Amino acid sequence: MLSVVIFFMRLWIPESPRWLITHGRAVEAEAIVQDLEQSFRRQGHDLSHPPLPDIRLRARSHTPLPEVARTLLKHLRRTLVALSLMTAQAFFYNAIFFTYALVLTEFYGVRADHVGWYILPFALGNVLGPLVLGRLFDTIGRRPMLAFTYVTSGVLLAITGYLFAQGWLSAGTQTIAWMVIFFFASAAASAAYLTAGETFPLEIRALAIAFFYAVGTGVGGVIGPWLLGILIDTGSRLSVFGGYLLGAALMIAAALVAARWGVAAERKPLEAVARPLSLSE
Repeated sequence: MLSVVIFFMRLWIPESPRWLITHGRAVEAEAIVQDLEQSFRRQGHDLSHPPLPDIRLRARSHTPLPEVARTLLKHLRRTLVALSLMTAQAFFYNAIFFTYALVLTEFYGVRADHVGWYILPFALGNVLGPLVLGRLFDTIGRRPMLAFTYVTSGVLLAITGYLFAQGWLSAGTQTIAWMVIFFFASAAASAAYLTAGETFPLEIRALAIAFFYAVGTGVGGVIGPWLLGILIDTGSRLSVFGGYLLGAALMIAAALVAARWGVAAERKPLEAVARPLSLSE
């Protein structure tokens, strides 16, 4: 269903002028830019401020994979940041979300046909987080907000895990705790995808996101649910708490990596964040 919605959205969302330029379709790119500028002028916006510096790009049909690999290695710190963020959020998100039904039935005695009522509020926290916190990544900044959301998610998970291990939570209060945690974690995960794309040259942005998603999900997204499933099967709250602590530690470690080596990309053109591969001197 989602793919159908995206298909129809693509019918009216314009193509990236940068992508068109690098693929030799300058006329189409210019038409899109002029249309956007006219739209803003009709809304009363002043576009008379000094323009950005001119750059010249060479057209290319594609970016060879060896060049992609060299670019990722050249920007090794950025690669480390993206891998850390994507792996931590994949473990954190998938380990908790995809095993929550097991926790409800195993430890709280919730009937299987009632699990959905606990997942709905969980999903609400996931939606509200990016909507409320998303703009702060542009106003406060990428690095501080990445560090804040990742650390907050990790610390809250550790606290909630302890309360769970002590048996001080009910199914309802556990769900409320997940809502609060994933309010921050969902914003953190959304920003991780953004970071994986915008901090690399524009020619490989999509491929960079795909690469880091594949590796992060392969490591964190597969191991997380598998490990938590095994721990839940033991019937030991303390064992599950250990799994939650591991997820919390990964999020906090990723926050430290982002705080140390993250790129302050807010309110900057992509060319200022990462030099295009097709830049012509």
